[in-house]
Amino acid sequence: MLTNIMYVTVYVTDQDRALKFYTEGLGLEKRIDYPGPDGRFLTVGVPDSPVQIILWSHAAAAGQPGDAGRQAAPGPLILESDDLRKDFAILRERGVTFEGSEPENYPFGVRIEAVDPDGNRISLRQQRKP
Repeated sequence: MLTNIMYVTVYVTDQDRALKFYTEGLGLEKRIDYPGPDGRFLTVGVPDSPVQIILWSHAAAAGQPGDAGRQAAPGPLILESDDLRKDFAILRERGVTFEGSEPENYPFGVRIEAVDPDGNRISLRQQRKP
């Protein structure tokens, strides 16, 4: 039986630039970084979470969803916050680019979309408290 999500992959054109964005911009931690037979294997993750995000070198726009231009579609990566408005202010100060001017309220909670240097959308969410 399947027990866990180990990795998710985000395709990037420059792994060093992506690493800087995901660690210094979003505040994730670098986990694995070593050369492999198929290229550099580089991962980041949320502290204390077992899931790792592979920052895989690939051609521009590879891995982008077909409807990447639609505002309502989530990005390939969804990160959860316990105080999204506070985190939004911190991330904006760090230079993270967002699609909207501020997080929006939805029936499920609060959301905003960030964009990495390769144009990958990162959905940031805060669940509504019952």
